[in-house]
Amino acid sequence: MRSISIFGATGSIGESTFDLIRRSGGAEAYRTVALTGARNVRRLAEMARELRAEVAVTAHEAELPGLREALVGSGVEAAAGAAAIAEAADRPADWVMSGIVGAAGLVPGMRALRHGGMLALANKESLVTAGQLLLATAQAHGATILPVDSEHSAVFQALTGEDGGAVERVIITASGGPFREWPLERLAAATVAEAKAHPNWSMGNRISIDSASMFNKALELIETREFFGFDPAMIEVLVHPQSIVHALVGFRDGGIMAHLGPADMRHAIGFALHWPERGHLPVERLDLARLGSLTFEAPDDRRFPALRLAREVMALRGLSGAAFNAAKEIALDHFMAGEIGFLDMAAVVEDTLDAVSAETALTMPAASLEEVLAMDHLARIRAAEQARKRIEGR
Repeated sequence: MRSISIFGATGSIGESTFDLIRRSGGAEAYRTVALTGARNVRRLAEMARELRAEVAVTAHEAELPGLREALVGSGVEAAAGAAAIAEAADRPADWVMSGIVGAAGLVPGMRALRHGGMLALANKESLVTAGQLLLATAQAHGATILPVDSEHSAVFQALTGEDGGAVERVIITASGGPFREWPLERLAAATVAEAKAHPNWSMGNRISIDSASMFNKALELIETREFFGFDPAMIEVLVHPQSIVHALVGFRDGGIMAHLGPADMRHAIGFALHWPERGHLPVERLDLARLGSLTFEAPDDRRFPALRLAREVMALRGLSGAAFNAAKEIALDHFMAGEIGFLDMAAVVEDTLDAVSAETALTMPAASLEEVLAMDHLARIRAAEQARKRIEGR
């Protein structure tokens, strides 16, 4: 029986993974090792009971009593905190979903790779902050990483059976989010509620706001470079409001392979779950005649400065990705708290990169996970300082 773990089980990726596991036989078909979640411990306990997990872990130690109570009589072990999540990743599993949002997903993903299994990587921050280190760890332990971002899964599928040396360009698409047609002058006053209202995808609040600012796409640009190894000049972003074409790969003969699918993360998750086979998935089948047309446009770097910053990070490499992501997370925290404006987020990130680069060499490759975490810590301190300057100047 195949063993699995789901990190970030109660988030949108985790819920979709749980749905597919349940439809594929649930506890009768899979041995569930670990499930982790955040504050929704009642839902985490429901999942753990149904899948008969060995351990359920909440990231918040204050929620442990509630988790224990919800698991009474189930035989499922309960634990809490970052250390407990890391320990859960130390339990061997054949297939691990890395669905924790943010830099918090890096450590469990790295530790899971040491078992030589398969890591379904939905946590884009892992590749952004420590791409070279993550891939080297996988290679050293004979592990496989499968991308679960819809765009990177699409690129992976388009490249199957192809000569990577024949690739001329890789295009990842973006919906443009809720602000695609807003006048530039209106963006400064965009609210958290408006930024969370994604037109196509049902996602968590943080990733929805990242989509509105294009920081999500900025991370995906860096992720594409790190995972596939293509020169940054070959990687493009195209705004595609319908979110049907997830990525395109162009070859030296002028041909382009496009991956189309519904706006449903269960496709990319299911592809990773069943790989190298293709399993039957409960997703909508596209009716192209009903769709009628698909449209594309170039992104506006003035509207979405995160894309420009991502290209600077791709040129620097080294520890710059860790600094970029940490600064982005802190800037997002302050925007969600109503302390800085929507456009201030990119400004905080840019100022943080400048501040950190004055203190240390961002281009230095990460020799260890500890170096990545140290950069993450430093960048968070500097980003908080930059955010405070903007708060005081309002």
